[in-house]
Amino acid sequence: MADVYRMKIAGLERELPLCAINNQIDIAAFIIFGDVELTVAASKELLKKCPEFDIIITPEAKSIPLAYEMARQSNKPYVVARKSKKLYMRDPLGVKVKSITTAHEQELYISADDVKLLKGSRVLIVDDVISTGESLMAVEELVNRAGGNIVGSCAILAEGDAAKRTDIIFLEPLPLFTK
Repeated sequence: MADVYRMKIAGLERELPLCAINNQIDIAAFIIFGDVELTVAASKELLKKCPEFDIIITPEAKSIPLAYEMARQSNKPYVVARKSKKLYMRDPLGVKVKSITTAHEQELYISADDVKLLKGSRVLIVDDVISTGESLMAVEELVNRAGGNIVGSCAILAEGDAAKRTDIIFLEPLPLFTK
């Protein structure tokens, strides 16, 4: 098996390194950090597919460049659900999350100021890759607890069975690689 997976995303060719997550399955690692060309192109294409929204929320960390660029192109604000409580966060709201790419359970937090921004707003959830949907469910819980109205969930790639979902917006499917 090759050590990379080649694919076209938003009209751009990319090679994704294959990484073992266990003895049976490899995933193609999609890292948007530093790839400005892809971030801009993917943001443009996702915005064409997304419903009207007032604010974007994204989980920390790999999807932050995408959320920023989508916010910039749409001239809408964005919120980052942080992986730890920060000193500047007043009355943080938190939820637990288990991701396929993380070895242990994590938490996501938003501040009381973020809750005010989300409350009553049409919220678009943005992520780089949706796989198991665990991170997505955690962000959904944060938005619901904050009183926001989720209008859509999107990602550049839908990995494995996530590509069969009809409740998410994505640009390309990303297969899992069995050994």
